Amino acid sequence: MAAGQRLGNCPEILLIFFLLGSLWETGSGQIRYSVPEEMEKGSFVGDISKDLGLGPHKLSEGGARIVSRGKKQHFALNVRSGSLVTADRIDREELCGKAPVCIVNAEILLEDKVKIYGVEVEIIDINDNIPSFGADEREIKIPESAVPGTRFPLPEAFDADIGMNSVQSYQLSSNHHFSLSVGKRTDGVKYLELMLEHALDREEEPVHLLTLTASDGGDPILSGTLRVPVTVLDANDNAPEFTQSVYTVNVPENLAQGTQLLTVSATDLDEGINGEVTYYFQKSMEKTSRLFHLNALTGDITVLEYLDYEECNFYEIDIEARDGAGLLAIAKVLLKVLDVNDNAPDITITSVTSSVSENSAAGSIIALFNVHDKDSGENGQVTCSIPEHLPFKLEKSYGNYYSLVTDRALDREQVSMYNVTVTATDGGNPPLSTFIHISLHIEDTNDNPPVFVQTSYSAYVMENNPRGTSIYSLTALDPDIGENGHITYSITDDSVHGAPLSSYVSINSETGILYALRSFDYEQFRELKLGVTAKDSGDPPLSTNVSLTLFILDQNDNAPEILYPAFPTDGSSGVELAPRSA
Repeated sequence: MAAGQRLGNCPEILLIFFLLGSLWETGSGQIRYSVPEEMEKGSFVGDISKDLGLGPHKLSEGGARIVSRGKKQHFALNVRSGSLVTADRIDREELCGKAPVCIVNAEILLEDKVKIYGVEVEIIDINDNIPSFGADEREIKIPESAVPGTRFPLPEAFDADIGMNSVQSYQLSSNHHFSLSVGKRTDGVKYLELMLEHALDREEEPVHLLTLTASDGGDPILSGTLRVPVTVLDANDNAPEFTQSVYTVNVPENLAQGTQLLTVSATDLDEGINGEVTYYFQKSMEKTSRLFHLNALTGDITVLEYLDYEECNFYEIDIEARDGAGLLAIAKVLLKVLDVNDNAPDITITSVTSSVSENSAAGSIIALFNVHDKDSGENGQVTCSIPEHLPFKLEKSYGNYYSLVTDRALDREQVSMYNVTVTATDGGNPPLSTFIHISLHIEDTNDNPPVFVQTSYSAYVMENNPRGTSIYSLTALDPDIGENGHITYSITDDSVHGAPLSSYVSINSETGILYALRSFDYEQFRELKLGVTAKDSGDPPLSTNVSLTLFILDQNDNAPEILYPAFPTDGSSGVELAPRSA
């Protein structure tokens, strides 16, 4: 399009449209702007930072970015200025065609808050398209027997713009024989006819050169012309007539190539070559000729390629019936393409974490993703699900966004990793589904103290044991991992017979093995009670105490000693007399 040249002729309109790029409606989390098409790349659209109620630097600090699932991004985010700007030159007609309102959606993600804001930008039409008839010239052949008042169809002009920027008026060049008649069909669409005002004389003037001009209502006004040479023929006084002025047909988009859609039919009351009717596409548009074939002799219309509802769901085709002398009639074919469920849902992960702490609160966000289905109606209605009995749930967020969040407390010691399958299923028949897999590692917290196998222990040690001998081994278990599960052992400080307990026994802090630091004497004491503490290395550490009783076993390490009678101190042998009765 020659948009750049045309816009240079209307700076006042550009200024007005540029001022429209301010916020014009806010509600329900939606921010709406409007901006004229064909603006230069980087043009200001709206002050996102202000309209979101954020500070000047909050967008950059919050990791703001535009999320898009489309192939092309039309807007960019200037996080330094807080402005939404155009990412390229936007052509409204390319985006929305003849739609009365052209809305482009953008979604802004704040990474630090995992929050989505919706932005709607209306693309305002400017008068950047010239009305066109699809051809430079259209020849009309009229028999000289035609009577005044006879009407001949003329092609209508097409303008890609809308509203006042589209075709508003037609004008026929000044002449003595013809006038232009503009009417409206029941559907409100204009149709043009060349009306004969005065009888023709081929011998006097065999060809009349006319010019048809179509003008739009833009400022400035743009116009296109069509040369209309009128050739005067000898009498062929009947033009073809279609059996219907409008043909309507509905076809599914998965129609096989070569399928016949319908047959148009026109009859001509003349005989011979003047009554032979052939059929043509009135506007030989590239898209029409690529998708459809019209049999010139039979009027059969067949489909050449697969139709795609998502690309275009409605076609308006003008069919022309000509007789051998050049008289013609025009009929319109309205072809509606019906949607079938031929697109599975798309899932786009916007944000995801690979790990979460086991002490995370319920409702912690694991992933944020968007679902979309190109189909329409129930075929495009998507529901998401995850397997049951998992400690997670799906929550619907803004628009088609879903959040995967924790549903209850996690326990790494029971399950250390989850592979969550998210299924998106549309409402078609049969339904189509798409799957994504999210792997989540559960991070350990120090939520388990060391645990001894027994609540108390007892051991037996023979007296006169060598010093440094290992006398017992204690073991505690901690299901946590890393530092949270690393156990060290220690003896509770106490005293035995006035001496510190640590002078009798010691324990290896890593293995839990007890060692005797001195030789025990059964005749001195027969048991030794001590407490052992097992403590992990978490922050804060957790610990458990257990009691251990060491029983000292006797050895025959003492000879008998005669206590009575005592030996004489004078060196003689002592004799003690006992009565016989004793």
